[in-house]
Amino acid sequence: MKSEYTMGNELYLDLLKRCVSNSIYDDDMDVMRGKFVRDPVSGKLVGAHPAPSDPTRKYFGGIWPTRAHTMIGIPRLDNLRYCVETVIRDRVPGDLIETGAWRGGASIFMRGILKAFGVEDRRVWVADSFEGLPSVDQAGHAADAALGLDRFKILAVSLEVVRENFARYGLLDEQVVFLKGWFRDTLPAAPINRLAVMRLDGDLYESTMDALTILYPKLSPGGFVIVDDYNAVAGCNEATHEYRQALSVNEPLELIEGAGAYWRKADSGAMT
Repeated sequence: MKSEYTMGNELYLDLLKRCVSNSIYDDDMDVMRGKFVRDPVSGKLVGAHPAPSDPTRKYFGGIWPTRAHTMIGIPRLDNLRYCVETVIRDRVPGDLIETGAWRGGASIFMRGILKAFGVEDRRVWVADSFEGLPSVDQAGHAADAALGLDRFKILAVSLEVVRENFARYGLLDEQVVFLKGWFRDTLPAAPINRLAVMRLDGDLYESTMDALTILYPKLSPGGFVIVDDYNAVAGCNEATHEYRQALSVNEPLELIEGAGAYWRKADSGAMT
């Protein structure tokens, strides 16, 4: 780490948070609460007439915004900053990863934190299908099938668009690595040795369980797991509890205001 914390860090990261969440102009509409039409070619539902966004719902990450580069809201961005800055301060070894990036805003924020502190020996892995969420057949998890999130075209953001969003902030460089495809296919083969922060935003039981199963053994003691959709999507709660119980993970599961939860891996090797 080449630089120490300064007021410049604080101002830059606060501004970056406001930008990725579009709290600067705050001109987002809420696609989730708008009217949808079905695309005649893809058959997917497309937001046709978004409704005006509610500031409180947007603050807590409760809307699908039309302009913001992330939909996770301010408390979850603050939590992400806390986790990343903590592993930098405590010298917890490993890279950072987000599984489920949408427009890239949270991953951009992680890269910005590394940049602010002059960290050059960690990478930000951005894992996503970049084609939306997978369809769930009858053999899949019931909670995932009930959501039907594969129908919504708004959730499919291409790799090219996400790369362009990184570039808009001047944060597209060799420390950013993209993993395109379904988690079960890309994560096992990814050349990730150690992780310090893993942020899981796959929206589904299967996606959450895949990421936990493949990545948690690579998480360094003192590192953080963040489950974005905890208390927002039932399948994410179920996957989190099942995995923690199976591995006897006893570290406290801390709730994030609005939605989301996280825990810090103990320094003991018993959980690896």
